Amino acid sequence: MNYWMGVATLTGIYMIAILGVSILTGFTGLFSMGHAGFMAIGAYTSALITKTFHVPILVGVFCGMLTALVIGLIIGYPTLKLKGDYFVIATLEIGEVTKLIIENMPNLTGGARGLTDVPKGATFPVVLCFLVVIVWGLRNFLRSKHGRNCIAVREEELATASIGANVANYKMLAMGISCALCGISGALLAHYMHYLNPTMFNMVKSDELVMTVILGGCGSLTGTIVASMILVPLPEILRFGSVQEWRMVFYGLLVVLVIIFKPSGLMGTKEFSIQGMRDLGDKAKKKWKER
Repeated sequence: MNYWMGVATLTGIYMIAILGVSILTGFTGLFSMGHAGFMAIGAYTSALITKTFHVPILVGVFCGMLTALVIGLIIGYPTLKLKGDYFVIATLEIGEVTKLIIENMPNLTGGARGLTDVPKGATFPVVLCFLVVIVWGLRNFLRSKHGRNCIAVREEELATASIGANVANYKMLAMGISCALCGISGALLAHYMHYLNPTMFNMVKSDELVMTVILGGCGSLTGTIVASMILVPLPEILRFGSVQEWRMVFYGLLVVLVIIFKPSGLMGTKEFSIQGMRDLGDKAKKKWKER
C-alpha cells in the first residue's frame, strides 16, 4: 500500500510540471524541450534553502517557484523572439546547460554525486492540495481573457496581434506560468525523494513532459491529467526484467500511434465537466427513445 501511495505521490508531482508545459506548449503553441531544467532550478533552490536555513518546506517550495519563474522570464525574454525550430533548440540547450551548471558546482549542489539529506515533507496529502489548487487556478485562467488570448496566440499570432493583443506579453505570461509550475514540481520532488542528482533532470525527462502533453491533447487540461495518470506510473508498471529499459520506446510508439490515429490527442481540446456528462447522457437517452 505504501509503495503505490508513493507512486501516486510521484504522479501528482510530475503532473504539476506537465500542466505547466501544457500551458506553454498545448495552449500557447510554443514547444519547449528543456523544462526539466526549470524543475532542477526549483528543486535545488528549495533543497538548499530548507537545508541551510532550516525554514519550513512551504517556504522552500515558494522560493523554488519564484527562482524558476524569475530565471524563466529572464531567459524567455530573448528566446521567445525565436520562431519554430529555433525556439525548440534554444529551450533544449537551456535544459542541458542548467544540468551542466549543477554538475560543475560541487561545493554548492553536490555536483554529479548529488545532494543528500534534503528535508522531507512532500507527502501525498500535501501534493494533492497543491495539485487541486493549481488545476483550479489554471481552469479559471484559461477561461479568463488572458487565457483565451494565449489560445489565440497558438491558433494565429497575426490575427491575435491585429485585435490589439500583445503577443509577446502573452508568450511571456505562458512562459512564466509554466516555469513557476515546473519550479513547484521540482521542489516537491526534492522534498519527497530526500536526495537530488542532476541526472534526474536530463533531456529524457523534458521529452517525457512534452510527450505526455501531446498524448493527452494540446489544449485540454483534462487530457493532460488523464495522460499523466497513465504515462507517469508506466515505468513502475513495467518494472520487471528488461522491459523498463524500453519505456521510452513505448512512449515513442504511443506518440506515433496517437499522431496517426488521433492527431489531436486523447481529449483534443475537450474538457471533462459534469454538465457535459449530463448532456451526453441526455443525448444517449434521446437516441434510445427514438429507437
